[in-house]
Amino acid sequence: MKRICLVLVLATLAVDASAVGRLADVEIVDRTTGAVLEPHYYRGEYWVAGLPGARYSISIRNQLGERLLAVTAVDGVNVVSGEAAGFQQTGYVFGPHQAYEICGWRKSDQEVASFEFTAPPDSYAGRTGRPANIGIVGVALFRERHPAVALLDAPSPAAPPQRAGSARAQAEAMGADAARAKSAAAAPSSELALTAGSPPPAALVTAPRPALGTGHGAREASAVEHTGFDRLSESPNEVIRIRYDSYANLVAMGVIGTRPPPPPRPNAFPDAPARYVPDPPGYPAGGLR
Repeated sequence: MKRICLVLVLATLAVDASAVGRLADVEIVDRTTGAVLEPHYYRGEYWVAGLPGARYSISIRNQLGERLLAVTAVDGVNVVSGEAAGFQQTGYVFGPHQAYEICGWRKSDQEVASFEFTAPPDSYAGRTGRPANIGIVGVALFRERHPAVALLDAPSPAAPPQRAGSARAQAEAMGADAARAKSAAAAPSSELALTAGSPPPAALVTAPRPALGTGHGAREASAVEHTGFDRLSESPNEVIRIRYDSYANLVAMGVIGTRPPPPPRPNAFPDAPARYVPDPPGYPAGGLR
């Protein structure tokens, strides 16, 4: 299916071992300090701790030698169109090995409203009546059926610089849980993607109320262009999900900090005083009979 996608100016962006993903490296970056938020793997999901009021970006680097479409959502909302996120929506198209920091909700071809951690009622999803999936970043990745001519990837002279050492990307679509990606082909194309998912029952009981959502911050320059992209398949080739919350909540859930001690393990060679096997209690005394 061929759709119109966004194209942004890309440069070199360093990505470290904390990135999540296979077809692309995905990181959450604190834009004030430039630090990558450390992902913590817990009960099958990645989590990062955000700081209230901090601006952040979603750093994506294409690991392939071909174009790649990244349909991106925050709190269950497509960051380009503002729709409740689904697979068959618009997103950013990345050239081979290109990287870009998605810094906010796209307002036009020239501007975004910055992502910033805020209280859930003040989040964009909360203020637009969609609070069910607050606390998650999702990136659905699609490979291209027929790579387009390189002319479509020409940089825009008006594109502003991003974070020091940042990049320039492109656009189209969004997704759901990586574990459900293989079954997505059999599901209706209107199925919502990148929801908060269904954590194990224990997590439902112990998890505190989310302390963070993503707000609709100040406008800033971010230039894009439009391009076409023919997806290799209707379902994403990979879905990356990163959940986020306050540091205190992640500690309370056991995502960060002390884990329950492991159960005692049996010792195959405990220290025993006898050289030979002693008789058990109540066994008749004596030797051979």
